[in-house]
Amino acid sequence: MVSQHKGRYSKYIRPISVAFDLLVITLLSLYFLRELNLNFVYYLSYQTLLWGLVALFIRFYEVYRFTTPVEIASKILQQGVLFLLVIIAFFPFSKAVIFSGTAIAWFMTASFALITIFKYLLFYYLKKYRIITGSNFRNAVIIGYTPEAIRLKEVFETRNDYGYRFFGFFSDKKTNANIIGKIDTLKQFVLDKNIDEIYCSLNEISNEQVKDLVEFSDDNKVTIKFIPDAKEIFSKNLKIDYYELFPVLSLQRTQLHQPIIKVVKRVFDIFFSLFVMLFLLSWLVPILAVLIKLESPGPIFFRQGRPGLDEREFFCYKFRSMKVNKTTEKEASKNDPRVTKIGKFMRKTSIDELPQFLNVLVGEMSVVGPRPHLWSQNKAYGSKIKKYMVRHYVKPGITGLAQVRGFRGEIETDEDMINRIKYDVFYIENWSLILDLKIIVQTVINIFKGEEKAY
Repeated sequence: MVSQHKGRYSKYIRPISVAFDLLVITLLSLYFLRELNLNFVYYLSYQTLLWGLVALFIRFYEVYRFTTPVEIASKILQQGVLFLLVIIAFFPFSKAVIFSGTAIAWFMTASFALITIFKYLLFYYLKKYRIITGSNFRNAVIIGYTPEAIRLKEVFETRNDYGYRFFGFFSDKKTNANIIGKIDTLKQFVLDKNIDEIYCSLNEISNEQVKDLVEFSDDNKVTIKFIPDAKEIFSKNLKIDYYELFPVLSLQRTQLHQPIIKVVKRVFDIFFSLFVMLFLLSWLVPILAVLIKLESPGPIFFRQGRPGLDEREFFCYKFRSMKVNKTTEKEASKNDPRVTKIGKFMRKTSIDELPQFLNVLVGEMSVVGPRPHLWSQNKAYGSKIKKYMVRHYVKPGITGLAQVRGFRGEIETDEDMINRIKYDVFYIENWSLILDLKIIVQTVINIFKGEEKAY
């Protein structure tokens, strides 16, 4: 028996999106490239084919209800860059056509402006549509009653925009009011209630039950997904490798370990740090040097050893914001008597961190990444907090995801550090150039807004 699902329109979203994008690039190429002496039969065939291949390669249309706006922006950027390259590649092999960088620039700008607007309007409309009407939803159940399963249920209930209706837990190991049945009653429940997705906690189900449920889901067009036994902080990046026909799960390294991504991030760091040093530090350093010297004797810059990439020590530079003292391994606290008046202003606005762009330029730091901790903090928390040392897999940053989410400044409790590490690890696992730009923009906004823990 195949369950009869409620009518939904999700299956039409991807074809509509593809059709819109192809229509846009076709019409705009006819308009902006009309004077380049193109044979449009050949060109449009080439353009359509390569658009599809690029989209397939980067999974451009794999946008789901749980996809984030940052991921969508990253896909648009990747599609735009690769599509631009394949368009330019068409011209050297066509001797009769005229190459015009201006025409191609207008074509690409107009096309991706319309595609971006359409994609985001569609994305946000569907979220609002689910919240307001309760339509376009998926019915879900969870096998198992573990902390991870409970957190997933809370996501279903708090994120209405995801469009899930949670029906209950099934478990053979536990009994309480939240568990609506044993696993052997699940199949009939799924058919009776038109359940779309089954989420399965792996530590509460046997291999035979998994095999049986997979066959059941295939026969009844129900999606089955698995909840890993995740740790508190670090969610592992698993990939499937095949040894002939034998599947093996392995822990994959993050994008930041890929050579091409390292190059992209390094090039961005160099250009961004040069821009800041030329257009900001060139005139700001002399002014701050005078103000720092006028208030208290000592050097203009403060230099301190910090653990960096692979826990190798480097010397982190700052504008000196404190009176010269012998307690530099003690972090600043609220109303810290060591902080000078100009130092208080610099710390509040994060100006004291600007000399670290020199660290970025020489390759010791990145513009965005986990903030470098004191050695004393590294020793105190390295073995105390799970996955703390993961932050040393990448270069430390001038700003980071944890900082823009409010976890900066003094560490008052272990929970403060746990939250920092959670965001650091999330950043390492989910890096994208768009995420870096978003963090930089949010950092600038926070500087002007002011932050409670910036002291």
